[in-house]
Amino acid sequence: MKRWLSLLLAAVLTLSLAACGGGSPAPAGNDASENAESAADNSGGAPSANSIRLVNGKIEVDAALKKLAAMYKEETGVDVSIESMGGGIDIQGTLKGYYQAGNMPDIFVNGGASDFANWAGLCADMSGEAWAADTDAAYINDDGTVGFPYTVEAIGLAYNADILEKAGVDPSTLTSPAAYELAFATIDGMKDELGLTAVVGYYTEPVNLYWSTGNHLFGNYEDAGLDRDDTTYFDMLNNGGQLDVDRFTDFAKFVALLQQYADQSMMISGTYDQQILNFASGKYAFVTQGSWIGATMTTDDKDAYAAAGNFKVGMAPYAFQDGIDTILTNAPSWWAVYKDGNVDAAKAFLQWLTTDAAQEVLVMEAGFISPFNSSSYVATDPFAQTIVDYQNAGKTSGWHWLGNKEGLAQNYTGQVFNDYAQGALDTDRFVQVMQQVCATAYGG
Repeated sequence: MKRWLSLLLAAVLTLSLAACGGGSPAPAGNDASENAESAADNSGGAPSANSIRLVNGKIEVDAALKKLAAMYKEETGVDVSIESMGGGIDIQGTLKGYYQAGNMPDIFVNGGASDFANWAGLCADMSGEAWAADTDAAYINDDGTVGFPYTVEAIGLAYNADILEKAGVDPSTLTSPAAYELAFATIDGMKDELGLTAVVGYYTEPVNLYWSTGNHLFGNYEDAGLDRDDTTYFDMLNNGGQLDVDRFTDFAKFVALLQQYADQSMMISGTYDQQILNFASGKYAFVTQGSWIGATMTTDDKDAYAAAGNFKVGMAPYAFQDGIDTILTNAPSWWAVYKDGNVDAAKAFLQWLTTDAAQEVLVMEAGFISPFNSSSYVATDPFAQTIVDYQNAGKTSGWHWLGNKEGLAQNYTGQVFNDYAQGALDTDRFVQVMQQVCATAYGG
């Protein structure tokens, strides 16, 4: 016990933001100072009844949003000013400064419960908008439907579809622990033939990858296999850090299966970049990451991915109990409407973003995966089609880990996953220690 506690304390000293673990690296040519200057340039001016201002947190899609703004002005005459932030900008801090100065944008980005908590009572309810009935990814809290989703990400066990086909494994059958055990054993027996280093790229490094295990993998315990609005295990966690022992034990056994077939040389201390590069290079049949890795595979790792044949990918459920057949999907962030801004014009613009013309730009140019059922566009991202297929089949569960106690993954659960991978904990102790740290986290 003392050992993992000491490791835990060491783990919290360093924080690295990766994928949707809390942020993204600055795009080339957009450092924090440049973005701060850009934000300042766009922050002035009195609001107009025929104009709105949108603060966007994804600077890489700034050009696409400005194209949409031009299209909207041509169609409606309404000016939409796009203010994009990224690359180290403290977006929430900047927004708070705008609020204090009486300079709030009409539409602004929020990344989850902690961000929305900053604006309690200040976000317009959009539950009456037509788009709200066209998606499962809206952000809803006590103020109503306050978050407009513009893209969707997914968490599941990503796989190399070409490898599975060569091994004779049908991914649609992976809905039980027994099916996974058979699939893993089959592929493991063909590693040399398939050119694999390991069956699974499962990495547990606790300082920079705590979010992968402590948020995303742990989030499957909370939500996998459940209806999107089922918060049973999330509610238990928020009630003093309780875990359902039977469900979590089944989950722990599945994690042990991942460990058994993981790349042993990387499982304890491998980096995120190594994990994605090895998967893109065709060295793993499965990888424990979400849909966001598609962007890395087709940019930073595009040469390795091309050398591996630009293989098809898919995503399978973390089926730690029989019958689990859902992946977790959610918007990584949302646009909210400031209730004292130009509300009607802001709502009208967001509704327009769900139209066919706007969706074509958002999906085909910005690369977003549409959260709207009515959208017919599928992005070129490697994982886009599988997410759309799961959405169309109604086989998605919620993403309630975003509402977990702040610091749970970084300060507690991420380290316990690493201890389990190291062999410092057996399955029973893994369950017990996870119970203890969750109770500690939520108890005080």
